[in-house]
Amino acid sequence: MNYVPIQATRRSRQAHLVTARIDLLLACTSAVLAVIGVVMVYSATRGKLLLAGEDPRYYLKRQLAFTIIGLLVMVGMTLFDYRRLEHVSTLIYLGTLFLLLAVLAIGSSAQGAQRWFPIGPFQLQPSQFATLAMIIAFATYCARRPEGLVFRDMVRLVLMAGIPIIIVIKQPDLGTGIVMCVILLVMLGAAGLPGRYLLLLVAGLVVLIIVTLQVGLLQKYQIERLTSFISPNKASVTATYNVTQAKNAIGAGGWFGTGLFKGAQTNLAYVPSQQTDFIFSAVGEQLGFVGTAAVLGLFGVVAWRILRAAQLARDNYGRLLCTGMFALIVFSVFENVGMNMGIMPVAGIPLPFLSYGGSAIIGFFAAIGLVLNVHMRSVR
Repeated sequence: MNYVPIQATRRSRQAHLVTARIDLLLACTSAVLAVIGVVMVYSATRGKLLLAGEDPRYYLKRQLAFTIIGLLVMVGMTLFDYRRLEHVSTLIYLGTLFLLLAVLAIGSSAQGAQRWFPIGPFQLQPSQFATLAMIIAFATYCARRPEGLVFRDMVRLVLMAGIPIIIVIKQPDLGTGIVMCVILLVMLGAAGLPGRYLLLLVAGLVVLIIVTLQVGLLQKYQIERLTSFISPNKASVTATYNVTQAKNAIGAGGWFGTGLFKGAQTNLAYVPSQQTDFIFSAVGEQLGFVGTAAVLGLFGVVAWRILRAAQLARDNYGRLLCTGMFALIVFSVFENVGMNMGIMPVAGIPLPFLSYGGSAIIGFFAAIGLVLNVHMRSVR
């Protein structure tokens, strides 16, 4: 007679135990970074919009909408059991390839790049989600080989990654292609690929980069951006202009910054693409060294919690998912901050949660949602 109520009570207790394991620190830190991003995007765009006689809150309203959608996506990615993704990983991978090919055929173009699908007033960029699809596909393949990876597996995974990487670079979206290469190396190492094969793969990537530069597969401006940080004194003014202005803005911030909405470099729009690739320069000028250190500290908390989720994962599949998300977010931060300071090449990689752009914001929140999902179902 009491069987159904007892079963319902057990399910309720199990659900409570799972939801009680939500990593609130990771979720809240990601949300705080996104809020900082909304403010920084507004500060980086209001000046030039006022000068142009347009609505100064145009980018503010859009970034706020992207953030709200991203938070909802994070919650959605947290609620279902992540192990279900393993059964549909092939469909996710093939569907992403279809979208990447479709955007080359019928997508909208801007500034020489064809990366977006217009959806009403918004633009969907499939390459921002291709990294997540690749991580899911890699984690599925490697988790099904608990005995470890061999050379044949490495070849298959390189081919699996190479197809979307080539399509993405063709758009062109060199930054996302670089991120995919880094994710490939990190996940192969985490999956237990022997060190000699990893060294062979790194050597192959170096040779591929050299050949790509020599045969002209990349456009001239892309090559200048990639190489100008090595010898900035020998590079053209055009190739180094963005980085020079970004460094000037960061340097003007000093220890405590010029104050929110008071930076001359930011208000007068001296830094090109400041709301996207160079948003970190707006943080540096207005919040100074202390503010940028605090922002980087928040990113450090995010990285720590992702690693902890990987450590506590109940299976190899969850561990590899978290490892891929760690590589995605940490390398994106390292590359974006580095190119703003002139110590990394300009590759067009957004700063997670801070750079303007709906696809990037939603993609990074989806990554955090998957990590929260793994952590909720971890074994302690």
